[in-house]
Amino acid sequence: MAEKKVPAVDPEVCIGCSACSAICPNVFEMQAEGKSKAVNGEADTEENIQRAIDTCPVQAISWKNKA
Repeated sequence: MAEKKVPAVDPEVCIGCSACSAICPNVFEMQAEGKSKAVNGEADTEENIQRAIDTCPVQAISWKNKA
């Protein structure tokens, strides 16, 4: 069985542009400190999440294997 992957945002790289949360608002949430966080990696399609990853101007989002 394949590993389930989920998106992860690197807060050290994120610039808080909110593009990811505009594309997948149920997956990415802007935090009080102005950075994005992946709060529910299964709340949208893999295709939409990949579009958010590809849209990130600083490549702060990547896939990781779900623990």
